[in-house]
Amino acid sequence: MPSSAELYESIAGAPDVPTGAPLVILLTGFTDAGNAVSGLIEHLHATADPQPIVRFDNDVLLDYRARRPVIVFDQDHLTEYRPARLELSLAHDALGQPFLLLSGYEPDFAWNAFTDAVIDFAEAFQVSTVTWVHSIAMPVPHTRPLGTTVSGNRHDLIAAHSVWRPRTQVPGTAAHLLEYRLIENEQRVAGFVLLVPHYLADTEYPDTVLAAGDKVMIGAGLVLRMDEVQESREDFLARVGEQVSGSEELTQMVHTLERRYDAYMAGREDDDDEQSFDERDLPSADELAAELERYLATRRPGDDDKQR
Repeated sequence: MPSSAELYESIAGAPDVPTGAPLVILLTGFTDAGNAVSGLIEHLHATADPQPIVRFDNDVLLDYRARRPVIVFDQDHLTEYRPARLELSLAHDALGQPFLLLSGYEPDFAWNAFTDAVIDFAEAFQVSTVTWVHSIAMPVPHTRPLGTTVSGNRHDLIAAHSVWRPRTQVPGTAAHLLEYRLIENEQRVAGFVLLVPHYLADTEYPDTVLAAGDKVMIGAGLVLRMDEVQESREDFLARVGEQVSGSEELTQMVHTLERRYDAYMAGREDDDDEQSFDERDLPSADELAAELERYLATRRPGDDDKQR
């Protein structure tokens, strides 16, 4: 088994890291409903100017056959190789405040050594807080605010932002293990799980990126530039609304999810027998997602009616 020090290489010429900065962890794993994590990583790379400090070794941590790198083929030759990246970087928010960003793929291997490495960095840089985000699909409507389940040891954030607190067993992720070990190491940690409408889980849903950014700001005390994502939100929701209104099945499903959501948020059960709902009468989540994805793909800005 590799040691934690064998998992990464330090980047030559990397910037000096101030002590006491918050650490933000964004790892794309087996679930990234609505592309919340991948979307926020892309957005932060465009707006927060992350400068790599450490790059983790793909040959040690990544299963290439499960997540193959991209090769660009141009007519008769290969022009580019795009390996996956997992990096610890120094970034700055809209106010110039520094923060550490651990972003990229979730390791396939050596989770314990990877966790040890991250804990070593957290200790060396004396991070003030650790905030991480991921997203899962849930039977909730897109017409209501995205709910959140909050974990960790920051009880003020849990009390203020956790709307669903189940007791259950879930498939673990590397970020779960990081949270568990970091708390053992007496770090201040908050993990935010976004509850994304199941029928939009396979789309690039701007609300998930906005919500992920909001939770990072809440947990890490940062101010992020989210204007560009906000601008894309209205168009996306308008196209989804058009698709829903054109389908009796989708309309019925959304109305039922709204009723259940409102009842849950009000702390009561929806027991209106006249409006009872059997999920077996509706398309599956996969069918709904596929239908919406096909529709949205045909309605990109600049397309005319003949292309639909």
